[in-house]
Amino acid sequence: MMHKIIIIGSGPAGLTAGVYAARAGREPLIFAGELWGGQLMLTTEVENFPGFDDGVLGPELMAKMRKQAQRFGALIEDKNVVRVDFSKRPFRVYTHDKEYEGLSVIIATGASAKWLGLESELRLRGRGVSSCATCDGFFFRNKEVAVVGGGDTAMEEALFLTKFANHVKVIHRRDKLRASKILQQRAFSNPKISFLWNSYVEEVLGSDKVEGVRIRNILKNQSEVIKVDGLFVAIGHKPNTEIFKDFIELDEKGYIVLKPHSKYSTLTSVEGVFAAGDVVDYKYRQAITAAGSGCMAAMDADRYLEELEANFT
Repeated sequence: MMHKIIIIGSGPAGLTAGVYAARAGREPLIFAGELWGGQLMLTTEVENFPGFDDGVLGPELMAKMRKQAQRFGALIEDKNVVRVDFSKRPFRVYTHDKEYEGLSVIIATGASAKWLGLESELRLRGRGVSSCATCDGFFFRNKEVAVVGGGDTAMEEALFLTKFANHVKVIHRRDKLRASKILQQRAFSNPKISFLWNSYVEEVLGSDKVEGVRIRNILKNQSEVIKVDGLFVAIGHKPNTEIFKDFIELDEKGYIVLKPHSKYSTLTSVEGVFAAGDVVDYKYRQAITAAGSGCMAAMDADRYLEELEANFT
């Protein structure tokens, strides 16, 4: 079966693209993945998505988006895409057991936060361990929190958290920051921020919620426990673009490069292949911006197909 639009990814960008593509009558095929829903499936309360005045649980929001896409005719496969071939049209997308063909493709595979790799960090993720201050900072009003990292992301997270937290401790394994000078100045001059240099997190403490972290000073080779109510890991994100690298242009960080000056604002370096969400956006990384770009990609794909159809008639 030839699909008009294949969407790879099922976070806010992919499912919104599915809603718009389905409403346009394109009967899109969405590869949701075995762990569908994106990063919001790991989030508890979402309070900044429009339309939910009392907030909404991340998994509940994604379930609603999924049902909405299906209601308009989107076909959803909970399969992982393991390989693609964009060298010619129709494009080919491969799962572990099958090959699919599509006239256009929307990539919405998102980006994954880099984590410390601790068992305790994984166990307490969503219970005080977070990778997004904009998403979860509100829940730490008048509390003590820690941020791990020394780059721009870490300083942005720390500065944002000072709007809510009583104090923010920045834990960095070096003796100086990698962040831009302006962000360093802002962080150093903020009385709510202090720094724990030459240190790394050994363990996140707590059973049902974060109660503290054990850190080790590299120079002294000594451990100490600091009491915090939340831990924000800000050591970067990795876009999920590995399977596309041989076919579309990526930047030095692995994010998809959109074609400049194109009439389709979400077009990649391959005609007919579009991208949306965190796979192209390393600046905002919000559910609402991802959803908006998913809408744009679906509309671009629909107009692209209209042009193809006009050329064949």
